[in-house]
Parts: sequence; C-alpha cells; structure tokens
Amino acid sequence: PHLAFNSLVGAEVLQTERTMNLSAAALALLLSASTAGAFHTGGCVRPALLARPSAPSRPSSAVRFASSSSSSDEEEEKPENPYADPNYPDLEFVNYDDPGYVVDQGIVGDEFFPTDAEAKSAEERAAAVDADGDGEGEGDVEAQIEEMREDRRRKNDEYQFETYHERVLKNGDEEYRGEWTLYRTSTFLPSEDGAGAGAAADENGLPRLVKARKTLRVVSSGRKIAVETDSDFRVDGERIVHEETVARSPSSEEEGTAPTTDEELFVAEILSNKYWPDRMSSGDFRGPQGIMCVGNAYTICDAVPLSADGDDEHEHEQHEGPFAEYRAEVGIQYKRMRMRVKLDYRAKEEDNEDEDEDDDGPSSVHPPLYLRSMAVCRETTERWPRHEEGRTDVDDATSARLFGPPGAPGGLYDPPPVVGDDDEQAGRYMMVDLEGGATLLFPHRMEQDPGAFGGNGWVTSLDWTPGRIRYQVDRKVMGGYGIKGLRSLELSEVQGQDASEYRPNDGGEDMRQ
Repeated sequence: PHLAFNSLVGAEVLQTERTMNLSAAALALLLSASTAGAFHTGGCVRPALLARPSAPSRPSSAVRFASSSSSSDEEEEKPENPYADPNYPDLEFVNYDDPGYVVDQGIVGDEFFPTDAEAKSAEERAAAVDADGDGEGEGDVEAQIEEMREDRRRKNDEYQFETYHERVLKNGDEEYRGEWTLYRTSTFLPSEDGAGAGAAADENGLPRLVKARKTLRVVSSGRKIAVETDSDFRVDGERIVHEETVARSPSSEEEGTAPTTDEELFVAEILSNKYWPDRMSSGDFRGPQGIMCVGNAYTICDAVPLSADGDDEHEHEQHEGPFAEYRAEVGIQYKRMRMRVKLDYRAKEEDNEDEDEDDDGPSSVHPPLYLRSMAVCRETTERWPRHEEGRTDVDDATSARLFGPPGAPGGLYDPPPVVGDDDEQAGRYMMVDLEGGATLLFPHRMEQDPGAFGGNGWVTSLDWTPGRIRYQVDRKVMGGYGIKGLRSLELSEVQGQDASEYRPNDGGEDMRQ
C-alpha cells in the first residue's frame, strides 16, 4: 500500500536567516532547484509527513541555507539534524514532520504581509549598505528570495492547472455521461407533523437523507478558454469553464418547460448550483479556494459570503468566511469511470436574523452550515454507465463497478479522526454506504465559529474500489472562517484484496497537527 499526498507546500521552498548575504553563485543554485509534483510513499501504511497548504505540490524535501556569523561565539547551538549531509555542513534539510514548521505553508496570517514593525525593520535593512560599500543591503536579498519562492508557487499553480485539465477534464476532448442520484436532507424539509423544517430526524438526532424518485442523466465537460492579460506567465491568459447539461430523450418535454412540482424545483436547483468558480484560473489551486488534484483524485469548491457587498462578480474570490452557501465536490476517476459526490451546505435563514440583538450564541455572527443536498454522480466517458437491455450506448463492463452492492468492504479503509476535545464534533458527521462498493464520510453540519471545537477543521472521505486498486481520498479543510481553505488533499491506494491485511491501526492522523 502507498499514499499519495498533494499539499500546497511550495516545491523545495527555500528560506534564509535574516543575517545572511547570498553570493551570485548561491542565488544561481537556488534558481536551479526543480519543482515537485504529487508525493508518493511506498512500503508503509501511513507516512510520517502530513501535507500542509501553501502551493499545490508536495516536496520530497526542502533546503535552507544556514546563516554565517562573524563570531562563532554568537551562533546559537542547533540540535543535530539526522538528515544533514556531513559533506555539506552548510545545508540543512527541513523536517516537515515538525508541527512547529509553518514557513511557506500559507497558514500564518502575516507570513507574506508583515506587521508594521517588521515592515519598518525590513525597510531599514534594505536601505543599509554592505560593509564593502557595494550598495546591496540584506533587504534586497530577502526580496530576491521571496521572488524566487513566488516563482515556484506560480510553477506549481501551472502544474495543478494543467493536471486538472488533462486528467479530470480529459483535455476538453471528452464528455462524461453520468447518472446522478439526488438526496435532500430533512433539515430543510417540512416535517409531516407540521413542526417545521428540520424536525424530522432519525433516532440519533441526525438528519434523514431523502432520495429523489428519479435519477438525472447528465453530460459533463470542461474546456479552456483564452482571456486577455498583460502577464508574461502563459496560464494567466487561460481559464477553465465547466458545463453540465441534462440529457433529454426525444419523447421528453421541451427543455424550456418551467418546473412546477417540488421535486422539479429541487432538480432545477441542483443543476443551477456551481461547485467551481465561473472561470477557474491557475491561482485557484493554491489552497484558499479549496481546489486541488492529486493522483486520480480531485476536489473543487465554491462559496457565497454571508455579506456579499453587492459584488457578485468577485464573490468566489472571497476566501474568508462566514459563508451563507458552501458547495464542495470530491471525486475519484479510474480509466473511463468516475465517481464523485457533490455536497451543498446552507446557513439557515433564522440563524442570520437579528444580528444586532444581544445574543450569547454565535449563530447571528457566524451561523453554522447545514447540509442541504447531496448528489452522487456515477459517470463514464463515451457511453452511459448503467446496463439496460437492448441499448448499445451503455457500458456493461462498468455497471457492476458503479452500481454494485453498496459500501466499501469493512467501511472506510483509513478512517480519519473526527473527534475534538469531546465527542460533540463526531456527532456532526454521517457515514453513508453508496452503490458501487463505495463509502462516504462527511459532516452534516459545520461550525463557522473560530472557537468551535478548538479550531479543528473538517474532513470529507470517499472510499471506492473500481478495480484492482482501492482508493480513499480525504479532503481536509480549515476550521472557523477559513473553512473554504484546504489543509490537504490525501489519496490512499492499496491492493483491493490486501486492504484488510494492511488496514491502518494508528487511529488516523491528527488533523490538529
């Protein structure tokens, strides 16, 4: 078994102590560092490294240059690094397993936007002149280092952008034909006894999933379009657009017929929801947008701010909550098949009212997000996925893999921890077995209060065995107002027949690390 991680960590990120000066040769060495793609580890069930976001690929290692000091007595003693190479004492490999390592992770608020005191100090250093009088201050060196970091982030943006277009959208040359199974939650449905929306829950207090009577047949595709730009970076002049349309038979009603019944209105709502920016750019793959791909898995996301300020055009660019609507999609593809799940969350209207009233609860300031609907999409290219007698445009070979017995064998292969300081956060989750041998874990309610559950994030996991290999993708996001941003996207792969033997038993990786 092995795992594939794609964090948003910059490839071979370089940092420097503030007291150092870099020579031209050192700068050339920094510029020659190569970028990295998805990170795979073999021979173990869980690696020691946990992906953290800042740029869209996981490096195998990162280096930094230790600073030189004019006096050895002034140098602080550093603990011995087991990864250091004795032949190169000036180089040190950064241990990404260290939970205290946050540089270039994109999770420190003032990492790229220093405080006023730090900015003033940087300006003073930049204005300083070296002892040899060449006019090059230390601030200039730091600016060059940051410029190189940004260059690597841009290259990683391009890698993610191109990988998504090639693998997920098949270079825009193919369409997915899929059957969508739709669910609504009882949270937004009126109860039979007239007690109001959300009153009808199960014996455990969890919302019920109400399955729609009919499935949708949808054709999905995506392609690149060109946009005007002054940038020299090629992908800045490209955007990805998505399209999803219902396939209608010749005998069906005309497409222009307005929906009338409650279920028709629900279907129209599902089709109108957007789970991606209208025009997806390479910069959307950095993490705050909640979009990333790794191996043959991917995730996309979009959200509507609680206070949009009337700027509809740039709503998707706001990555900090609280949000009134939140939609995420996670999917796994295998050869010509794809299984993906769309989750639509909404804040209740009553939670947004009376914001000016004195309220001890957090609902009026940062209302929780409740699951409103879910769509399970089973798709194939070229043909429709489900077997039907007498039809030649149906892929018989994939019918069992997409519509076979429900549930992954033994449940999730590697269940993530969903418990905070108590069991209350675990009660926010649901697990559902899906046809086709898949299992889905997801939160039915997500808190946007920054102080809820100690700031823990949230995770959505999809486990599916479409062939010889069993896959599990874990979409881990931040907590509080950063709920749109990814912590990591993790893909586990194991031989299906060996999954029970190599099942992890460490209780999962602690998200709080």
